[in-house]
Amino acid sequence: MPSLKLTPSYYRSTQVVALARDLLGKYLYSNINNQLTGGIITETEAYAGVTDKASHAYNGRFTNRTKTMYQAGGISYVYFTYGMHHLFNVVTGPKEVPHAILIRGIYPLTGGKIMLARTGKKVVNYQVTNGPAKMTKAMGITKAHNGISLTGNTIWIEDKGVKVAMKDISTTPRIGIDYADEDALLPYRFVLDYRSYFNNTLNIK
Repeated sequence: MPSLKLTPSYYRSTQVVALARDLLGKYLYSNINNQLTGGIITETEAYAGVTDKASHAYNGRFTNRTKTMYQAGGISYVYFTYGMHHLFNVVTGPKEVPHAILIRGIYPLTGGKIMLARTGKKVVNYQVTNGPAKMTKAMGITKAHNGISLTGNTIWIEDKGVKVAMKDISTTPRIGIDYADEDALLPYRFVLDYRSYFNNTLNIK
């Protein structure tokens, strides 16, 4: 059976906004401490490198934190924010083009009991993973996973052939980036109406 994992060439496209939209409906997995968790990507945000005032790499900013973004696409960019949250991003584009896509949410399908243990929640549903900080906690992703290949066996994304209809995608400005001036209004956030598309047939294991 051929691999379902996205290949390096997929990630190295320069079209970060298109990729952010295209990732909706694909499956994000983590296998951390031999505990497999995952689900369908439901929300993303694109960050367009040096020209995007909302990007950590805006205006060519190169620091110990942002240097990961300048690597060739297909690796993770995980950073710690507000002294309490880890956020997981997919680095895209060729080397030296610091594009990234923040994964803001998944619909949990695999490893439900593991997610509950990690989050302290009692019921596995979309509320466990419908935010970037909630998602990383449920999936066990931390800064220790910054810079790892997304074609390996720790964190990866699979294309299982789900065809998402444009009518089921909402496009909005990104969240929490008022500092980005006019770029805060860019329509770079994409949200999948999974309930409409999958007809409520998803089963969490």
